[in-house]
Amino acid sequence: MTVDASLCILSVWLAYYLRLGEFISFSDHPQWSTGARLAAATATGLALPVFTATGLYRAIFRHSSWPAFAAVLRAIVIYGLIYSCLFAVVGFTGVPRTVGIIQPILLLLMVGSSRALVHLWLGDQYQSILRKAARPKVLVYGAGQTGRQLAAAMANSHDMQVAGFMDDDPRLQGHVLNGQQVYNPADLPELANTLNISHVLLAMPSMGRRRRNEILLQMRSAHVAVRTLPSMTDLAHGRVNVADLRELDIDDLLGREPVSPDPQLLTKNIANKVVLVTGAGGSIGSEICRQVLALGPQKLLLVEQSEFALYAIHQELQEKLTGRAGNMLPLLASVQDASRMQEIMSTWRPHTVYHAAAYKHVPLVEQNPVEGVRNNVFGTLVCAQTAAEHGVDDFILISTDKAVRPTNIMGASKRLAEMTLQALAARGGHSTRLTMVRFGNVLGSSGSVVPLFRQQIRDGGPITLTHTDITRYFMTIPEAAQLVIQAGAMATGGDVFVLDMGQSVRIMDLARRMIELSGLSLRDAEHPDGDIEIQITGLRPGEKLFEELLIGDDPQPTAHPRIMKAREQFLAWEKLEPALTQMKNALGTHEVAQMRQLMVELVAGYTPDHDIADWIYKERSLLPVGLQA
Repeated sequence: MTVDASLCILSVWLAYYLRLGEFISFSDHPQWSTGARLAAATATGLALPVFTATGLYRAIFRHSSWPAFAAVLRAIVIYGLIYSCLFAVVGFTGVPRTVGIIQPILLLLMVGSSRALVHLWLGDQYQSILRKAARPKVLVYGAGQTGRQLAAAMANSHDMQVAGFMDDDPRLQGHVLNGQQVYNPADLPELANTLNISHVLLAMPSMGRRRRNEILLQMRSAHVAVRTLPSMTDLAHGRVNVADLRELDIDDLLGREPVSPDPQLLTKNIANKVVLVTGAGGSIGSEICRQVLALGPQKLLLVEQSEFALYAIHQELQEKLTGRAGNMLPLLASVQDASRMQEIMSTWRPHTVYHAAAYKHVPLVEQNPVEGVRNNVFGTLVCAQTAAEHGVDDFILISTDKAVRPTNIMGASKRLAEMTLQALAARGGHSTRLTMVRFGNVLGSSGSVVPLFRQQIRDGGPITLTHTDITRYFMTIPEAAQLVIQAGAMATGGDVFVLDMGQSVRIMDLARRMIELSGLSLRDAEHPDGDIEIQITGLRPGEKLFEELLIGDDPQPTAHPRIMKAREQFLAWEKLEPALTQMKNALGTHEVAQMRQLMVELVAGYTPDHDIADWIYKERSLLPVGLQA
């Protein structure tokens, strides 16, 4: 109302100027002063009541558009009719009659403009400024072409704003590039505080893992989150976009620099052949399917017992086929179902089978050992015998480092599955090459610590760790699947291939690294104000501190620098078959103790370090003796 009263006086003053051709003072011109004061007082005394009565002050202009401005027009029209009648029609001494017409027009323009300004400022521009100020500030690491493209692409980003570049080149430091300052990476801790930096974007897609680790080591004290771009191969399709950015995952930091695959080994068992993958919806199985599909098989058979997992991988791969949907078939099946596996292999007669179906989560298999052994051992036996019966050329079992001197049922069952293939291969009587490939943990697989830690960090902690000294081998899923395919191509029958996993990783260090990559800090006794705490929960049943890849100590090299061949002892089929029959009978009657004792006798190095954890066995042990059956 104060603004409107001021506009009334201003509009009268301007109306006098337009009428007289000169600016007047309300006190210095006796001829016009009395009339001007009367016109101004009347304008103010008339406008405010009219504006109030017409609801002008109830309209919220920051969020309204035409309806609110219609209220302005209505109020000014009513005001203008009354004002012009008084001064243009009736008339007063000292007030030119044209002022009665000019002043309402000027007041309409002024009041309308004031509301429009409020609408623009509070409704759009001001909110936009607030949103821009609230965006996280980021530094782009790398002032090369990729970094410049990324900064340009982020100019209109609503998620973050570029506050400058960082680059190792001292010739660029201190200069301005495309309007942004180029800083020394060593100054990041100070810049994070002064510029309020929340993220660093690594815009050097060709950088190796070793260099990435060096850069991250420099950033540790800055407590900023790190994002990166995919590899140059992934960016080859065009310019860099903001959508290409992803969180710098632990996958980028562990393991070794990847070795270029051998094209002949990759295509040998796949190109123009019928390929079957069991466990096609699992982490390794699905990645094998992706890579197999890219190598041009005649047909790809996806075998999976989980409906949802099969649907997910089938939908994903179907989008890549575009018109060749018949080249890939989703098949619901359990590898334990001999008749179903017979139907599948007799119908399509695959050339190559990758057997990735397994129960692999150590605590779950330990608490459900009967199902674990039934699936891992006898499911493998069913698939291998069916493959041999129908003339499959190559059968490759995906095994695990937990099969070496196991302390849990999962590892023991996988070693027994290996022994079963070794025995069948040694017995002969078929043309199928039975092979197994053994490796450690893959990053990001279901049950892996990496997705678990990632979710715990998102939830604000704590990270749960079973032991401070526990270590594991890690490999990325794509690299593992690629090496499995190449190892299978080198098989002669009965081979136990072992993948080079690099150096083992201390899980405590892994947890700390993941906290740092998220831009957070560790909370412990020395840093009580940190963000994420690490809690030690104790080793779970069957869990080992250290994993091994070899039972013996004399691995043989192969044509591939990352694939070795192990020499593992096994039982002949004549001795193993009756033991497997005995174990199958024990599974049928849920004799867990007998099953475990048989496993101890069959699998060299299997030493259970805890009591039986099977839920049914434990529950039955609490019942009275007469009810336990």
